[in-house]
Amino acid sequence: MTSLRISQLATRTGVPATTLRFYETAGLLPAERADSGYRVYGEDAVARLAFISSAKVLGLPLEEIRDLLGVWEQGVCAAVRERMRPLVADRIADADRRRAELAAFSARLAGVHERLSQPAPAGACGPDCGCTTSAAPGPVPLTLSPARAEATPAEPWREAPVACTLDGAQLGQRTVQWQRVTRHATGRRDTADGIELTFPATPELAAEVAALAAAEQDCCAFFDFTLHLTPTALELTVRAPDAAEPLLADLFGANA
Repeated sequence: MTSLRISQLATRTGVPATTLRFYETAGLLPAERADSGYRVYGEDAVARLAFISSAKVLGLPLEEIRDLLGVWEQGVCAAVRERMRPLVADRIADADRRRAELAAFSARLAGVHERLSQPAPAGACGPDCGCTTSAAPGPVPLTLSPARAEATPAEPWREAPVACTLDGAQLGQRTVQWQRVTRHATGRRDTADGIELTFPATPELAAEVAALAAAEQDCCAFFDFTLHLTPTALELTVRAPDAAEPLLADLFGANA
């Protein structure tokens, strides 16, 4: 039987070695040890990773994928389908909830934008000018956290392993997306846990930032995102453990 070292499996599948180690720790990808101490994998690891990647595309969390793998290993497609249907239905419900949250957030932004586009009153800002929160409901915060957060610690991102489940090509594409968005930032402040970015309060940009943050949280549970809308700006706070600092710098720029 052919054995693959971790570097060979990473090259063949496009899954970074750091993610392969994480999958082993999470119980998704068993590895044996050669006499030299190196991890070695059988040919079945390639098919196993393909199944894991397909499940990740559906947005399934790792604990559900681990459960599915137990069914998949039995080699009965009907059993896999039977187990997957309710899981996918749950993800549809979760996606609908997020879509509703993003729609409400975008609608609030549009309302603020409309008020700011009206003629300004003479003199200083007042309670009805549209520049202060008293002219409308208070600033809208949108916090993106893992599904089923009630079963995790109060700040699950602090406990999550620092490993991205995207493959190399997907990670490169995601990095380009973040770099394109962050070019619109009008301000940046480095914090003890991460960064705070300020953007213009335009509906299109806010929707793009919120959707990108939601996608990032799905593949990198060690990130914590909070979006805060004021009448004049959109504030994005990103927090992550110290071990994630290199990835934070890649996505959002190095600390000043």
